[in-house]
Amino acid sequence: MNIGLDPGATLTALGLMSGTSLDAIDAAIVRTDGLLLVEPVAFRSIRYSPRLRGRLRSVLGATGPSPSLRAVELAMTEAHADIVDILLKESNVSKSNIDIIGFHGHTIDHRPDEGQTWQIGDSRDLSDATGLPVVSAFRRADVAAGGQGAPFAPLYHAARAAGAPKPLAILNVGGVANVTWLGERGTAEEPEILAFDTGPGGAMVDDWMRARTGAPFDRGGGLANLGTVDEVAIGRLLSDGYFARVPPKSIDRNRFTFEPPPGLATADGAATLTAFTAQAVVAACTFFPVPARHWLVTGGGRHNKTLMTMLSRALEQEVKPVEAVGWNGDALEAEAFAYLAVRSLKGLPLSLPTTTGCAEPMTGGTLWPTPAPSG
Repeated sequence: MNIGLDPGATLTALGLMSGTSLDAIDAAIVRTDGLLLVEPVAFRSIRYSPRLRGRLRSVLGATGPSPSLRAVELAMTEAHADIVDILLKESNVSKSNIDIIGFHGHTIDHRPDEGQTWQIGDSRDLSDATGLPVVSAFRRADVAAGGQGAPFAPLYHAARAAGAPKPLAILNVGGVANVTWLGERGTAEEPEILAFDTGPGGAMVDDWMRARTGAPFDRGGGLANLGTVDEVAIGRLLSDGYFARVPPKSIDRNRFTFEPPPGLATADGAATLTAFTAQAVVAACTFFPVPARHWLVTGGGRHNKTLMTMLSRALEQEVKPVEAVGWNGDALEAEAFAYLAVRSLKGLPLSLPTTTGCAEPMTGGTLWPTPAPSG
């Protein structure tokens, strides 16, 4: 997409993200030129109601449209419209100052090796409800061109980390975990970059907690901290062929299954699945061109003290939350889709061969309302 914007124009974009952890909608406002200028303005997160979270969970893995899926999509879109209004009011930003919304939607099916990625969310309804133009379907063109369609925040990571010491690894732990590796040989405009999904983030632990305790997640890793890791189970999980695949690569939230040994205590299961996330990150490091000297962690996983400790021990180096360098780890993905919406309007790449495996740098996204033909 290129709607004739001045390549150097700075826009104010509002990004919306509903992550694989199914916990909340994140909304962020960013001033950006889609290149190296990035000025975060405001952020707001609203947790899904238990009912809407359950409805979203019920459509994960759907393979085609249905009336029930459409109803969930409309309810989710309405919740996104609500957070737009809340963020604008709380940040005292006028709607007239927002140039574009970047609407990721919610991923319900991601099978890029079969040419499939599906994010539900109605951009027309969101545009009608907010009175603002919307860019959505960020991943579709990449997957259609043979890319993995994920991860999609690495170019934003590179922009934010342009002046940071490298080699640097930025680990995002949501429902799925992904890493952006940034090397020393690149430039701010053309970073040396590699990105891919490392494996599970918090999804497996969340599902374990919900099944065993009714809690939506292991707050702070408190239960995992009380448990003992089942090393045999870890070995079985790590034997999955995904970990030997050369990146770029990506997975769906439900890619891995855990068959607990008989009698496994709830705390031991939480500890084992948390350790699986950490060990999957260690396995990912074998693909880095050179080891990362610095690690930053974003996403909800950085709040899990047990996971952060396991990562530091497994990697044998300090890992820090992104707040250590002044970033907001809760806002980063929503900011990324604000940034990518501006890149989409300018016809700039959203993904690279080294971030998703696409054959060439790929732009993408669809704009609503659709621009009128010129001439």
